Amino acid sequence: MEIQFQNTNFRADKKLLDLIIQKLNKLEHYYDKVIDASVYLKVQKSDEKENKIIEIKMNVSNSTLFVEAHDKTFENALDKAEDALKSQLIRYKEKVAQV
Repeated sequence: MEIQFQNTNFRADKKLLDLIIQKLNKLEHYYDKVIDASVYLKVQKSDEKENKIIEIKMNVSNSTLFVEAHDKTFENALDKAEDALKSQLIRYKEKVAQV
């Protein structure tokens, strides 16, 4: 799977990007027809503690899945996004299997 990254208001380190790649590649276990993914990492300029935002747009065969998660750290936001994408992939796989 090809993964594209875009950072806003900060510079992502290699450790974070490697973690994202590792977690997204694990998701192919739930549905193997994932084409690519776009990951948007943002730091919102606000007084809120949960100002780290991760958005993932994943293209699968004939559809696009999207998830957005907010948290204090990118790692926690990534965990939330991974769980949401996992359930979306499982639902999508079941839906495709019924057709």
